[in-house]
Amino acid sequence: MAVNETHDPARRSFVESANRDTEFPIQNLPFGVFRRRGSDEPGRVGVAIGDFILDVAGIADLCGGAATAAAACAKPRLNDLMQEGPRAWSALRAQISRLLSADDVTHRAEVEKNLMPMAMTELMLPVEIGNFTDFFASIFHATNAGRMFRPDNPLMPNYKYVPVAYHSRPSSVCVSGTSVQRPYGQSKSADESAPVYRPSRNLDYELELGFYVGVPSELGVPVPIARAAEHVFGFCLLNDWSARDIQAWEAQPLGPFLAKNFATTVSPWVVTAEALAPFRTAAFARPAGDPAPLPHLDDAADRQEGGLDITLEVYLLTQAMRDQNLTAHRLSRGSFAHMYWTVAQMLAHHTSNGCNLTVGDLMGSGTASGPERESWGCLLELTSRGREPLELPTGEKRAFLEDGDEIIFRGHCAREGFARIGFGECRAVIQSATTLK
Repeated sequence: MAVNETHDPARRSFVESANRDTEFPIQNLPFGVFRRRGSDEPGRVGVAIGDFILDVAGIADLCGGAATAAAACAKPRLNDLMQEGPRAWSALRAQISRLLSADDVTHRAEVEKNLMPMAMTELMLPVEIGNFTDFFASIFHATNAGRMFRPDNPLMPNYKYVPVAYHSRPSSVCVSGTSVQRPYGQSKSADESAPVYRPSRNLDYELELGFYVGVPSELGVPVPIARAAEHVFGFCLLNDWSARDIQAWEAQPLGPFLAKNFATTVSPWVVTAEALAPFRTAAFARPAGDPAPLPHLDDAADRQEGGLDITLEVYLLTQAMRDQNLTAHRLSRGSFAHMYWTVAQMLAHHTSNGCNLTVGDLMGSGTASGPERESWGCLLELTSRGREPLELPTGEKRAFLEDGDEIIFRGHCAREGFARIGFGECRAVIQSATTLK
């Protein structure tokens, strides 16, 4: 994906809030689905610009060759726009950038009519998700988690050869702001002779980057790694909530199931692959002695620029913090550039047996942990499986999440010579488990 005029750091918007300290300058232009707050409208596709949302379908007659793609934004999901294909996505993004530019005075009045203050809107799940696959792409997370269960051999023998993943439930994927209910499940503590069905005691978050498939593939035909990135429409923040006690009991021999599929939270804005072009970087450098990727996972261009330099942060806001008017406490900060497997490698391997991709498929990277403790992306790691609770500014301690806790993910990209862009927030409050009847 090449850098072009839409990334020009000198470009300014006539929307003044887009020119100040914001996650959504004119160089970003992420897509999402919105409706007027309090209405029962189905929603429409919009683009974030500063503190406003542009109703894209409303300016379709100004979009020239991208008019068909703009008209597809009248729908309540991004899938119709995705189906227009990469050339249409890029043409529409370029035209929106021009129309929102401070240099375009000809169409400003008509564009302004289609701007709505973000504070007056409700953001909705942006994509109709057909399938959801979650990977395990951080070797640091895999090693930290594995060491708790297999101290002498934390990594499974396949880890450095294959992007490990599991299939989860798209039906329980929710947009940021939707509360998460503590799940029930079977768990067994060390001092119990048999498992007990009860609310999870070890509820955790997992900091991940999500990405949406915008270009499908044919059943039975693997996607070459050199073409894999072309299938990605855009990226979001993703919280793969995990009930660690349920997971520990059920995971053998087939892996995660009820410990994961009760809820997944995604951020409402989808930052396009094109917007991230300036922030591509070299793929993670494998340590000396690690095996080279197998041929279907190796590509010179992917080695050179298959990584993404995205700063990812996790914050915790407890009920006590809210009561004392305290700000959320940062738990971790790291970079997605530390992932062992690239997005292209994940997608290429996903299709390597002939499995087909469909428009709207959601992929999760797996917990994005880096090499330092401050960059670890879940409480399982930060608290050493609950044995070393974190102390918060209020004096509270957390081994795992309590009812009323709110987890907030934030992400941004910054590089000299380019505008800083952000992802918005991915947040949810933990609600207590329901009472069984």
